[in-house]
Amino acid sequence: MDISEIRALSDADLAAQLVDAKQELWKIRFDLATRQEKNYSRLPATRKRIARILTVMTERQHAADASARVAASDEPAAVATTAETRKAAS
Repeated sequence: MDISEIRALSDADLAAQLVDAKQELWKIRFDLATRQEKNYSRLPATRKRIARILTVMTERQHAADASARVAASDEPAAVATTAETRKAAS
């Protein structure tokens, strides 16, 4: 799965894909340990897939946090609270 395809997924689909990929990784490791799997290249490919999914999830979390900070800084009460906190810390 390409990174552009992963970015097109919704948050719920990303979580489901992550669970599926982790289960697949466990199965591949088990099959390699019991000599049932001969294709060793599936292991790093699955790990890369997990990393891509986690990267997109982290990007979205950082974007949500940044937008929440911007929204909070636009509110006058948040600015006043920050000013009061700075005075108290001094």
